[in-house]
Amino acid sequence: MIPVGRFAPSPTGRMHLGNLMSALMSWLSVRSRGGRWILRIEDLDPQRSRLEYARQIEDDLRWLGLEWDEGGLEDLGAHGPYRQSVRGESYHAALERLASERLIYPCRCRRADIMATQAPHQSDGRIVYAGTCRPDGMPGSGAPVADLTQAVAMRLFVPDEEILFTDRVFGERTVNLASHCGDFVVRRADGAWAYQLAVVVDDGMMGVTEVVRGCDLLLSSAQQIYLYRLLGYPIPEFAHVPLLCNSDGQRLSKRDASMSAGELRSRYTPEQLTARLARLAGIIPDGIDACSPSELIPVFDWTNIPVSESIILAEKW
Repeated sequence: MIPVGRFAPSPTGRMHLGNLMSALMSWLSVRSRGGRWILRIEDLDPQRSRLEYARQIEDDLRWLGLEWDEGGLEDLGAHGPYRQSVRGESYHAALERLASERLIYPCRCRRADIMATQAPHQSDGRIVYAGTCRPDGMPGSGAPVADLTQAVAMRLFVPDEEILFTDRVFGERTVNLASHCGDFVVRRADGAWAYQLAVVVDDGMMGVTEVVRGCDLLLSSAQQIYLYRLLGYPIPEFAHVPLLCNSDGQRLSKRDASMSAGELRSRYTPEQLTARLARLAGIIPDGIDACSPSELIPVFDWTNIPVSESIILAEKW
């Protein structure tokens, strides 16, 4: 089977160094095994997503030397469209399948209501949904079929069982969805599609075999694995890379102008920036100051990636 990877940025601003790191690791992973790379635009947020940002993402990737085989704004390939904002029919079909199996239900709880009645998870502030709106008889034939025309959120029933998966960087992980998050939203009350459903449908329909992204999404892999199974899609392999943080230990965001792709392009050549990213990832040793992504393909190895949730950048990076 030919490996198929994907980079799926949100066009809500200019990419930063951490986004470029994830893109490079994803590209190298599939290229090192002769695979294909998809560029998918995850523009589910209509308020913040902009077409000009998507165009800039493409320009920044090309500048760095990361060409894709499928996807992008031109919808290259046979699995388009590659913008989530125009893939609603596919998500609705998946929702109908879950409804037919009596696995989803309408939820009228507001986030403020949930937070007011439940204590946050001590370690990371997560709120675990307690099933307040869950009908009797779930899951299965005893539950009512959800009316998808209602203008309310739709939640997916999750079982009280362990989901085990192996990450290429962090190794074996076990997550119990009932205690980790509880029943989770697959369609919001305003009709917007939840990330967890959209990303699974897209990966399944596009034949994605591996998912490379930041380790802030490591535990959400369990929710997606659960959905892959329910919808009958093969489960891809996962690899979560460390998050890049500034000298204060705060993870980079699109608000960090000094680490935006635009600022980085003004300070470095593509080869210089690629080498800096490769040194951070442990792919090449110190002393190599310039290289192209293609030159890294023969030396790429997942065992060299730091097993760490974050990498702190030097004050003067």
